[in-house]
Amino acid sequence: MSTTSPSTARGMSLHVSIYIDPSNRAAFLEAFKPCFEAVRAEKECLFFEIYSDPEDAGHFSWVENWSKDKEWFMTAQITKDYYKPYLAATEPMFIKPREVKFHDRMEESWTL
Repeated sequence: MSTTSPSTARGMSLHVSIYIDPSNRAAFLEAFKPCFEAVRAEKECLFFEIYSDPEDAGHFSWVENWSKDKEWFMTAQITKDYYKPYLAATEPMFIKPREVKFHDRMEESWTL
């Protein structure tokens, strides 16, 4: 018998918000792009989109939908080498702590 709950069997959605000084916007996006492209290429990545706040040029949010659960993400995905240069370049730009929230994906009747 599987111990995986029905919601985690459908994967999860990761929601991230970061805040940088707006003067670092171009540098942040340049450092983020290679990581963004690598993540989008992962077969388990179902969706990845970044958003900018129209009232705060230094506030970015993104949503990543994955076919796997949070445990898989923390052990198999976030540990990949392509995150290292992105984190090294961008974390010093943060003016507030990164906000991270994991959500279980709902059943198909609640998705596209």
